[in-house]
Amino acid sequence: MISNKGPAVKPVAIIGGGPAGLMAAEVLAEAGQRVIVFDAMPSVGRKFLMAGKSGLNITHAEEHAALLDRFGLARPALAAALDAFTGSDIRAWCDGLGIETFVGSSGRVFPRSMKGSPLLRAWLARLAGRGVEIRTRHRWTGISGERLTFATQAGPVEHDVSAVLLALGGASWPRLGSDAAWVPILERAGVPISPFRPANCGFEVDWSPVFAERFAGMPVKAVTATAGDGASAGEFVVTQWGMEGSLVYAHSAALRDRLAQMGTAALTLDLMPGRSHERLHADLSRQPAKLSLSNRLRKGAGLDPVKIGLLREMAGDLARHDEGQLARAIKALPLRVKQPRPLAEAISSAGGLALDAMDDRYMIKAMPGFFAAGEMLDWEAPTGGYLLTACLATGRAAARGLLAYLETSD
Repeated sequence: MISNKGPAVKPVAIIGGGPAGLMAAEVLAEAGQRVIVFDAMPSVGRKFLMAGKSGLNITHAEEHAALLDRFGLARPALAAALDAFTGSDIRAWCDGLGIETFVGSSGRVFPRSMKGSPLLRAWLARLAGRGVEIRTRHRWTGISGERLTFATQAGPVEHDVSAVLLALGGASWPRLGSDAAWVPILERAGVPISPFRPANCGFEVDWSPVFAERFAGMPVKAVTATAGDGASAGEFVVTQWGMEGSLVYAHSAALRDRLAQMGTAALTLDLMPGRSHERLHADLSRQPAKLSLSNRLRKGAGLDPVKIGLLREMAGDLARHDEGQLARAIKALPLRVKQPRPLAEAISSAGGLALDAMDDRYMIKAMPGFFAAGEMLDWEAPTGGYLLTACLATGRAAARGLLAYLETSD
């Protein structure tokens, strides 16, 4: 669809100014290509900056093999890109921009400043120094012949380019630019698109009004959760509509998929992972009968008010439980969920451009000369630096694929 033939050297177009697109621009500019980055928003990197407001988690320091496992079914398709730009490589790249990083207690890697804005400023300065043009308020509307078409404030415009790299994001946080408006354009070209679904999201729970009013906004700390995909430790926050937080996000894919397949799903909580069932049973049995149930749970099991509230919500009438039953409920409390929160609220999305719709250079098979990278591809990963790592890695891989395409098309 796009040809690089012609008397003049045409620029390479990158559509989307997030991490994947900017990384692709860097690789292409280093190779001597003239690069124009088009973005629909008034400025680039808006979701990147939003993610960095509470501490930019840029990658993870765990062993590379473990990092690869975080990508689940997409691992085989993404492995080569991730192998070529590991977490260590990302830290070295940050150093080259003058951004010092450190490893947190959880293994997550952060800039020393904890913010995304200094990194983005340094990155954009590097790109400008290498001749990369950035044109904002350019919304891609399709293809006319061999030209790209855009809607701008001044009206529709067209651009003649040698190749295109799409880095348009997924479908979460649409107000920051990831609105999936590109889907109909690719579908018209015969490109298979997997339906978008929320990932790393909160879940709605049928709390009683009393529980929601009393505990909304309170954290549930130091628990272990299981949802059919292994156990993980952490915390989450009770909300008026359900629950959210890192521990919920870690199991969101399993909960979402089980709801879709079975119509029911639960996050099973161990409210006291540091004590065995036997010890809890013994500790509860030692409490004086004259104490109220809440005090027995507080003194005997070490439960705080929100954990006691969860027990009352999910385990039925606790007064009818003996110490052994209470201990079992504390160690394996099923927290039933209704549905994930809307896609627009999710940290990231699953679904998108099918991975098998591209060749091993990240070129879209049905659209020669078009490459794709980042969150618009059909993969998902938990929070913890994995999302940004894959965006950067696939941006580099797609740019290298595009360079190979230009060399063979000359």
